Amino acid sequence: KDLVSSLASGLLTIGPRFGGALDEAAKVFTEASDAGTSPEKFVKDMRRENKLIMGIGHRIKSLSNPDKRVEIIKNYAVENFKDCTVLKFALAVEKVTTQKKANLILNVDGCIAVCFVDMMRSCGAFTNEEADELVRNGCLNGLFVLGRSIGFIGHFLDQRRLKQGLYRHPWDDISYFTGSDMV
Repeated sequence: KDLVSSLASGLLTIGPRFGGALDEAAKVFTEASDAGTSPEKFVKDMRRENKLIMGIGHRIKSLSNPDKRVEIIKNYAVENFKDCTVLKFALAVEKVTTQKKANLILNVDGCIAVCFVDMMRSCGAFTNEEADELVRNGCLNGLFVLGRSIGFIGHFLDQRRLKQGLYRHPWDDISYFTGSDMV
């Protein structure tokens, strides 16, 4: 198909757990931090409400196998931002969650989200209310979409240049579930 159709198709795969986590992570960490909620209470409340903490957890990365991107972003924020209140809160939450499981770390989406809130709130260009409104309006998920769009376009152009057709996953590596198979 054409580039725009391919890009649109790829963008439609973005949802709350992949690419849509930034705004929600920024929202919940900021609200809890602003309210003076302890990290322990925050985790307990989220668990009681049976909600995932967006921005926490990774399938591969863990305390013993940290994500270098998170370290770079975190260090940059601490060294360059006037205030890192929300980042500090998120890192305190990470201390609580990693006591349960080593891979319940602050992930790159969560780190970007809280650092952007701290940056917007402390740079002098926005009031806290304006920064919060930008998050509510989806600006952080918009950042993810921008970067992902560039990647999708790159894949499309590479496939055209290399004369490759549409990527198809090997048929024998796909599992199908019907209604009777579901647990």
